[in-house]
Amino acid sequence: MKIFPTQFFIVQKWIFLLITSIVATGFISDTDKRAQTETFNSISVGLLPDTQGSGEMVSIYPMDSVLQKFQDMGVDIVIPVGDLVNQGAPHEFEDWIRTAEKYRDAGMEFLPLMGNHERSYAYTVEWIENMKDFIPEDAVHMQGAQYLNYYVVRENVLIIVLKYYHLSIAFQWIKDVVEEHRGDVDHIIIGSHDGLIGAKYGQTREMIVEGTKGNDLLMDQWDEIRSYFSRHDVIWVQGHEHMYQRSVIEAPIHLNTDSWMLSDGNYRLPQYTQIVSGNASYKGYEYRYGEREKVQAVIQHKMNTMENGSEALDANASVLFFDNSRVDYESWFTSHTVTDNDHGRKELDNPEWTLMDRFSRTTNRCERIVYPNTIPETTRPVMVYNASYRTNECFADDGSTARLLDGANNIFNRVNTTTRTLSWRPGFSRAQSQMDLARLAYQYLFQDHRPWDPNLNRNERLEAGENEYEIEIPATTIDLKEHITLSWIPATDETVSDIMIVSGTQNHSGVYSGAWGEEKDIESDTGYPKSQPDGAAKQPHTLPEYATKNWDVETAVADTYVLQFDGDSSIDSRNVMLGYLKDGLWTPFTSPECVVDAVYEEGMLGHLDDLPRNENCLDEPVVGFDSSHGNRWWVVLNSDIEAALIEQ
Repeated sequence: MKIFPTQFFIVQKWIFLLITSIVATGFISDTDKRAQTETFNSISVGLLPDTQGSGEMVSIYPMDSVLQKFQDMGVDIVIPVGDLVNQGAPHEFEDWIRTAEKYRDAGMEFLPLMGNHERSYAYTVEWIENMKDFIPEDAVHMQGAQYLNYYVVRENVLIIVLKYYHLSIAFQWIKDVVEEHRGDVDHIIIGSHDGLIGAKYGQTREMIVEGTKGNDLLMDQWDEIRSYFSRHDVIWVQGHEHMYQRSVIEAPIHLNTDSWMLSDGNYRLPQYTQIVSGNASYKGYEYRYGEREKVQAVIQHKMNTMENGSEALDANASVLFFDNSRVDYESWFTSHTVTDNDHGRKELDNPEWTLMDRFSRTTNRCERIVYPNTIPETTRPVMVYNASYRTNECFADDGSTARLLDGANNIFNRVNTTTRTLSWRPGFSRAQSQMDLARLAYQYLFQDHRPWDPNLNRNERLEAGENEYEIEIPATTIDLKEHITLSWIPATDETVSDIMIVSGTQNHSGVYSGAWGEEKDIESDTGYPKSQPDGAAKQPHTLPEYATKNWDVETAVADTYVLQFDGDSSIDSRNVMLGYLKDGLWTPFTSPECVVDAVYEEGMLGHLDDLPRNENCLDEPVVGFDSSHGNRWWVVLNSDIEAALIEQ
């Protein structure tokens, strides 16, 4: 039996879909403009996932391997995202400190935060006693929560760390801190152990949907938190899940009081980035509940559990690199079979790291979510549920514009989830019936399937079981989305125009993972029943022949797409070429004699052989110049890129 929610909250989703369909123009804040005139030193921030072992043990081998990876990458700051220890015994803290202090003494700064295992076993006295020497002396602490909630400013980056479950408690303090420093920083990281949405956990599920009647602090701030984080472009980082996930969290628009005008610059989507940092422990978790479609789009997901066909665990090392208005992100993993501190490091003695996720973007950007090309033809297309790479124009400060013209998302990753239940207790829970619990789940987390507003993961997202005190979230198969960003940075001495950074096209290669991390084959394995919006199972998907089907995004090949670049009218097109950054040098995409003089028209991507190209240029990238539209260039690409006009 399917559970249907009430209808009033469908309006919010429609409003979001309407806004997110406007991808082109946007908003640039005063801090964005300041970032283009002030200069800051670059810094890097590493995310150290949970290091708890089993019993009274710290997982010192994966912890040390991740920190060694950070040291090799030149990381400046590390955020241990909670659950440093398992049961809070003194020797656990001693092991953690002994492993971390050699990197601290070598110059790496630590910003530790309290997880649920520190809260449950050690709590404040032991936490402060062991962590006070790691927390920086210039950290500014929240009154009443010293050493639990604090912040530092490093260059133009504000970093706020919160104790487990303290988001709703500290939200007003967070706003005060951001307002105090907004004019001085361009980037904001907020780290805590658990997240508002999460991957398998999430405070919204735990404190609102399954929450206690009368405990309304998070629920009352739920919309405002997402809106505020979106407006300030927050990067939320967390642990707790023992798996890796990057997603974007949608924000309501009705709380944004500033109207956007075309003169304001480029408009960012109402969303913020959430990074679940992965694992550095001796246990991994399966993927429960799945994508919270009401508010979340999952961009990348990976877990390893050594259960049910998964043959290893993962250690994850993720790093954010900040350079003035720009942020570059890399997430690495290494797989291993180490499960305790007594039998040696095994594969972690000399780990092989694989780059599995990345993005590059700036504060001056445009963006869109590109959906996989598996939406059934019988499903009514709804605004942003689109597999096309086509965007509107994105404007640079020097008068240049860029956009993506063509291409479809045929290469994507796929993941399974497990069946889980939500529950309520008479007289205790916020929900006081099975239907009431379903209402909350649909209102805050999952998308109820309607022909005019489909759920792409399952047409029956919630089901009523025989137990009247539970509802079931059935196992399903999810096709991941791509977060495509077009970002601008100022011209350099080597470019004639400002520089366009295209990011997000190259993060998927056709990997299919089971719910425990076991390998599956997207081209031969069928997904779970009812995992399509039309009630069918997701079918095997035929990939383009160049799809690699592995986790290494450095070797991944993107779906073919077309980038259009318009230089300012003041630039003489006879003296420039469209070029790209390769190994630190600016290089033309092709030679002048290989440029096709043609207007790019939609659909041309499938008929490139029909273009009048010089036979000596057939192995060169396809580059066009549209002489009928001034200084307009276009190029056919299959990777992320940094492009600009350069001198011939």
